Amino acid sequence: MKNKTPLDVTFLGTGTSSGIPMIACDCAVCRSTDKRDQRLRVSVLIKSGDHAFTIDIGPDFREQMLREKVKKLDATLITHAHKDHVGGLDEVRAFNFKSGAVFPVYAEAVAADQIMTQYDYIFKEVDYPGIPKIQMNMIHEQPFALFGLNIIPIRVMHYQLPVLGFRINDFTYITDANYIAPEELAKASGSKVLVINALRKEKHISHFTLDEAIAIATEVGAEKTYFIHMSHQLGKHEEIAQTLPPGIFLAYDGLQITV
Repeated sequence: MKNKTPLDVTFLGTGTSSGIPMIACDCAVCRSTDKRDQRLRVSVLIKSGDHAFTIDIGPDFREQMLREKVKKLDATLITHAHKDHVGGLDEVRAFNFKSGAVFPVYAEAVAADQIMTQYDYIFKEVDYPGIPKIQMNMIHEQPFALFGLNIIPIRVMHYQLPVLGFRINDFTYITDANYIAPEELAKASGSKVLVINALRKEKHISHFTLDEAIAIATEVGAEKTYFIHMSHQLGKHEEIAQTLPPGIFLAYDGLQITV
């Protein structure tokens, strides 16, 4: 069997849409001095060989790129078009300036349409100086190739909104979901690493709770599972981490793993 190219994964952000600390909040988590409790909006950076790309590109993208000293970025995969997942798209112009190349974005039709509406000035026929140069590539539920990698989309539901997760080699990434059909979850089977959202302990209309995420992780049976898209309502990292089953962890901003 051909060896798979290792993936170097950096968690750029692991927080929910409001981030942690949340504006105007004085709760214990938002006041925590533990760096693991300070969570930017959710995204990952994946490096494979000479290529680097992100899954999502949220409003903290500029800060995340500077923190990780990213000098080259080749593309982004979009899970869905909520602002906490696409709010940093304008910042890719820095990579346009540096590389002189158009920046590829991969999204399904509904997300692409919403992005082109949110950022209509990018996609107008009038080429205004200094705006990002974006190439929108339509993807579907079928696997597709990117930089020599086989990308397998996984359909999940974020309440009533269809969202895409992605399996890349032995790495599966699912954010913003509260339901995954059995045949879609089966696509994650055999993953070495599963990343999945765990918003809080209490029931939520559009996200998995901590217990629901643990149940999904148990069903998939990955060697390691990391929780993301966590709110301040979940609790402090140090306290929650001690309650998790073996092989299940809370991710945190800046965490780096190789898959």
